[in-house]
Amino acid sequence: MSAVVRTERSGLQLSASLAIALKAIRTNSVRSLLTMLGIIIGIAAAIVAVSIAQGAGKQLTEQIEQFGTHVLQVRPGASWRGGRSQGADSERALTDDDVDALRDLDGIEATSGRVQASVTAVVGGRNRPVSLFGVGADFGLVQDWEIAEGRGITEAEARRGAKIAVLGTTVVEELFDGADPIGQRIRLNRTSATVVGVLEEKGAGSWGQDQDDVVWMPLETVRSRVSRSPQAVADDAGRIYLKVWEDREVAEVEADVEHLMRVRRDIQPGAEDDFRIANFAEFIRARNATESLLGFLLAAFSATSLVVGGIGIMNIMLVSVTERTREIGLRRAVGARSRDVLTQFLVEATVLGLIGGLVGLLLGIGGTMLAARLGEFPVLLSPITLAGAVGVAVLIAVFFGYYPARRASKLDPIDALRFE
Repeated sequence: MSAVVRTERSGLQLSASLAIALKAIRTNSVRSLLTMLGIIIGIAAAIVAVSIAQGAGKQLTEQIEQFGTHVLQVRPGASWRGGRSQGADSERALTDDDVDALRDLDGIEATSGRVQASVTAVVGGRNRPVSLFGVGADFGLVQDWEIAEGRGITEAEARRGAKIAVLGTTVVEELFDGADPIGQRIRLNRTSATVVGVLEEKGAGSWGQDQDDVVWMPLETVRSRVSRSPQAVADDAGRIYLKVWEDREVAEVEADVEHLMRVRRDIQPGAEDDFRIANFAEFIRARNATESLLGFLLAAFSATSLVVGGIGIMNIMLVSVTERTREIGLRRAVGARSRDVLTQFLVEATVLGLIGGLVGLLLGIGGTMLAARLGEFPVLLSPITLAGAVGVAVLIAVFFGYYPARRASKLDPIDALRFE
């Protein structure tokens, strides 16, 4: 029974302390706002910075996941002419023989060349611009992209340049108006092809592009019929995509790929590569390292702002204790215990921190959305981040409010009543 009474008494004391705290904050509203300003700025800045950092990290992760962490990409490097770079992919082309040689390399599960062209797809009276990929038979395996309907491109069709096409779902929806596309004809620029399959839906990519607005054709078909150029290499494989077996270390396979390509392209020891290898697993590691450093810097910045805000709370609480010394003495004289006074001032500090945290939360969300709209930054507002920010604001307020609260609770009632 006594435990119930103590619980009820504690609840009443807490409610009374909360009412006193709110009254004190309202009475000195300007001073309270200035006290909370450091907390508000720190929380708002932390939310904006962390949301942008997390959004950028999520965007990069999505980009990498489009290819997979066990995927390597080999492409020609940049050539130089007259001391000026001619741009990426301007060096000697990669060829079908390179694809075959890399396929036989230990640790490689699948390989495919890929050339890309922008074409107009026409079905009946409908047409639309699409991205056309000329690919090998294993391109779907490398990209982990399944066939939803029909079938994919076979090795024989890829080699002989069969006039067939595999469509993304957006192309099917826009050009076939609900009809089954399998077996129907589609014209890509001036080349007519038979639809043999439909890719599974992927949705929007990390940059907002529609990944399903795509057509696959055999690589030989694209380079010899659709996008022929007098300057083009006859067996140009474009960029080569390699899928590494899951149980193999990607970095080791990458080293083997680099060695093989240097031998095949007759690059002398010490000379610079005329090709580039993209290791998407390394991108993830680099991103994690960058995020860790950025997170540390953001934490240091936010901590500085919050400490400043906490010191402001402590200073104002000390002033408040001084101003209310006679009130404290009167409360002690009529029976209030030291812990009651301690609780009263800790509740006041907690309320300041909570209000500052919530205002900072709203400003942080607004600033994040403004950055996303005006600066076009990728952002990610995580509920955990938002809740944690408010929690940190309260903890900072309680930590810095404890000393003034304890000082108030230790005041001698007689000396406090005599205070002028």
